[in-house]
Amino acid sequence: MDATQFNRRAWDNIATSRRKWFTPAAASEIQAARRGKFSIRLTATKPVPAAWIGDVRDKAILALAAGGGHQGPLLAAAGGRVTVVDFSAGQLAIDEKLAQEHQLTIQTVQADMADLNSIASEQFDIVINPCSVNFVRDVRPVWREAARVLRPDGALISGMMQPVNFLFDAVKRDRGKLKVRFKIPYSDLDLPPEEREQTIGPERPIDFGHSLADLIGGQLDAGLMLTDIMEDVWGGDDVLSDHIATFIATRAVKRM
Repeated sequence: MDATQFNRRAWDNIATSRRKWFTPAAASEIQAARRGKFSIRLTATKPVPAAWIGDVRDKAILALAAGGGHQGPLLAAAGGRVTVVDFSAGQLAIDEKLAQEHQLTIQTVQADMADLNSIASEQFDIVINPCSVNFVRDVRPVWREAARVLRPDGALISGMMQPVNFLFDAVKRDRGKLKVRFKIPYSDLDLPPEEREQTIGPERPIDFGHSLADLIGGQLDAGLMLTDIMEDVWGGDDVLSDHIATFIATRAVKRM
């Protein structure tokens, strides 16, 4: 199975369904962002610290794998020069619709986050990457491409699922019980065929669980320097979130 093509179709389907990972920015949020009052989420519940982003006015910002109308429109309304990259045309269409409705300048590019060959090196001051690298088999090319398109001293701000999310039997976890079943790295494609068919579907992309060595060490190997880290949880009734943070967000700077 071609996981990239499968996930592209899944995200196109999600774009027109009620299932949203990040809710598109509301008109009131866009108006507030025009006044400099905004926050963005890259993980499930907590916004990233405002100091991580700073004043975005006239900053070149790449919203990487960020289609869907949340991060891009808010950053553009706040004064950033925003390019949104996503491999799903359906997700990009949401950003394009909001840009037209609110007279925002947003460039959209349909591309794989691990292959930004249509973008020249050192073009951006900030790369914003919401929780998405769990949909790629190998995360390290994503970090290398993000580092390549960043200007020296530019920042990569990324949300990620902790490896612990992928250790447990999903059915038992939904029932409030934790049973270790899998190892890291994890792939939905390694599930037994009958279980894989039940797990992934038209609105359920294929997931990959990466090691911290790839999630964090991969950024360092790409020439980035970690400057801060934040933890987050799923929220709601997730039993795992009662015991440990299930997400991390990192801020890393491209070394001069």
